[in-house]
Amino acid sequence: MESLDLVNYFAAGGLVYAFDKATVASKLILFLLLLASSLSWTVIFLKFGQLRCARRQTQRFLERLRAGSWDQPYVNRERFPGSPEYAVYAAAFRELLHQAHPPSLLGGPSLEKLLADLLVKPPAIKAVQGAIERELGTQGLFLEEQMVLLATAASGAPFLGLLGTVWGVMDAFSDIAIVGKASLATMAPGVSGSLICTVTGLLVAIPALFAYNFLVATIRSHTIRMENFAAELQSELERSFLEAGP
Repeated sequence: MESLDLVNYFAAGGLVYAFDKATVASKLILFLLLLASSLSWTVIFLKFGQLRCARRQTQRFLERLRAGSWDQPYVNRERFPGSPEYAVYAAAFRELLHQAHPPSLLGGPSLEKLLADLLVKPPAIKAVQGAIERELGTQGLFLEEQMVLLATAASGAPFLGLLGTVWGVMDAFSDIAIVGKASLATMAPGVSGSLICTVTGLLVAIPALFAYNFLVATIRSHTIRMENFAAELQSELERSFLEAGP
């Protein structure tokens, strides 16, 4: 019985009542806020899934990398999809082989033998460093992709809700001016229908803001770890493949 009374309360005096009394303009703004909420929640779930996958795949990749020699994952053509560190690693080895101008792998030495005997000059290492930096930028952009939608929802939804509220209150006062008589009974429905825009705007903005702050901090920490790995990778490539000077 109590649950039924609670449902009746919301149906008669809560959001349902406010929505029913909202003007066409307020309902249009509510539709835009609902669309913004759908987009922001989609981005939240996608980004959490992407970062979770990146963390797990990177952990697998680093464990594999440090269990043996640094060139083994590339030689064995192992794949760690979703790991930014692996993408940087693969880009570095591709550029290293490109700079060395190896013979065609078809009928030529194996990839393992090519890397075992490979020595390059300092300009080639500089080119590899450039490839690493480019891939770092690419992966950084990939991690930050679609974050602007969350930022827009967090900052714009309250203002959009406020617009709907002001518009609804303006319409309510216009109705009062037409009737020529101000009373609580004539004002309450219009004000209630307009205030739902502010409530909805806050309901859209608050989770988007919290998720944005958390995701930004997580992406920043992952970017720092990725840059540290890139520096370690570059040092390892110089130690293993840089030709000694005269």
